Amino acid sequence: MEDQLSELREIMKANSHGNETHRPHNTRIIAVTSGKGGVGKTNISVNMAIAYAALGKKVILIDGDLGMANVNVLLNVVPKYNLLQVINKQKTMQEIILDTEFNIKFIAGANGFSKIANLSKEELEYFAKQFSSLENADIIIIDTGAGISNNVLSFVAASDEVYVVTTPEPTAITDAYGMIKIITTEIEDREINLQLLVNRVHSADEGKRIADRIISIVGQFLNYKVNYVGFVYEDASVQNSVIRQKPFIVVNPSSKPSMCIKHIVNRIEKTENPNSEGISNFLKKFLGFKK
Repeated sequence: MEDQLSELREIMKANSHGNETHRPHNTRIIAVTSGKGGVGKTNISVNMAIAYAALGKKVILIDGDLGMANVNVLLNVVPKYNLLQVINKQKTMQEIILDTEFNIKFIAGANGFSKIANLSKEELEYFAKQFSSLENADIIIIDTGAGISNNVLSFVAASDEVYVVTTPEPTAITDAYGMIKIITTEIEDREINLQLLVNRVHSADEGKRIADRIISIVGQFLNYKVNYVGFVYEDASVQNSVIRQKPFIVVNPSSKPSMCIKHIVNRIEKTENPNSEGISNFLKKFLGFKK
């Protein structure tokens, strides 16, 4: 793995030397994750991406749920290619990116994405070059898989910010804490910017109460700081939008959940992003993580 990381550094250095006036774009890379399925993580990812695009940002949404990929269902698109074709050098990154009607770009994940950990120098050079072509994006949002897996932790370790989604259900709260515990103990020597988002609440007080409980327990037993970024209301418009295969922020932009997402995105945008080091560092951290 160390040899592979050294090769990647040389590859990225060589690419940057190709144009002395080139300045890497400060792309903000966000991972959205959860301790269990069914908490609305993918819905949050998709609608956050669209809210960012409404601010004039260039947004790329990556489906990182390599086992149960379903971002395309919410976007009502059928991807012909995915990241595996790029890894296998069958397609370029630009050939697999899908434009959507929602002013965001979409990249489908692949079950074989873990193969990246075993690429040859030639394959690694090709993939690094292709992934670096995304550096013009302002925001990259990665919808990770739910629960604990090496792929999920790799995405989390490499991202600038990580949003853990939970709901008021006791099992979801327990699993959110478990997810945070794994993140803070398995990803060593890295300060992860962890944010908590409470979905499907019936009031602002409920969202804050759930968040305060988790944050307190994390601080007490893990000695780690987690921030509360906000909540999203429980609302029938969300389920209706899923049935229609259109994001709720598009179907009903004035609904309570839509206003919550807009508020969260605006809040994120007002915060500095000190951890952002762009695409090349994302790749280094992604490949450098091993469980």
